[in-house]
Amino acid sequence: MLLGAALAFIFILWLGIKVLRSPEGSQALIGMVATQVMFGRAVGLAFGYSMGLTHSMVIPVCIIIETILVLIFYPLFVFSWRHLLVIKQLKNMFERIRKTAEAHKDIVIKYGIAGLFLFVWFPLWMTGPLVGCVIGFMIGLQTWLNMLVVLAGTYVAILGWAVFLQRFYGFISSYSSYAIIVPLTLLLIIIIIGHLLHRTLHEDKKPVRDITSNNAR
Repeated sequence: MLLGAALAFIFILWLGIKVLRSPEGSQALIGMVATQVMFGRAVGLAFGYSMGLTHSMVIPVCIIIETILVLIFYPLFVFSWRHLLVIKQLKNMFERIRKTAEAHKDIVIKYGIAGLFLFVWFPLWMTGPLVGCVIGFMIGLQTWLNMLVVLAGTYVAILGWAVFLQRFYGFISSYSSYAIIVPLTLLLIIIIIGHLLHRTLHEDKKPVRDITSNNAR
């Protein structure tokens, strides 16, 4: 957690210097950071490329943000799990991620470390480094091995998305300068719909469990 906090401090300091030296040129970078934190790596990368940022800027920034999120989130989750530090504002989020991790845990156990790597790498809804590191914790991986596998899967996923999006933007921008907004919009719509569906399904299952428990009593 201290490593994550130190990395976050250095990154914020670097970002602040960039803003002071070039306020207008840093708007795209700040937008990318905010978009990635809110909607994930794919949307963050898409936003960066849609704003004209290059590989040399988009990929390192995306990697640093994902690394900070994992290094800070993982210890906070473990502290909460062991009731050493409970943050009320994060309690609901931890609970949602825990339930998602439990739903996918058996698949990861079946394939071991390779399964965890693929889970983090594969671009499906509710997969990714945060859920992945929780699964690694649940199946008993040592912290260093859990972080190594999760971050490796994350970095490979970022590189894959970067190559795909950069080539895709290069292709569609030849038709129209406004066409680059289309994939970003589609990704946002998919994420919002996925979030709503996940939330709806979770709420639908909750009353069923409550009814079942009441009948058992």
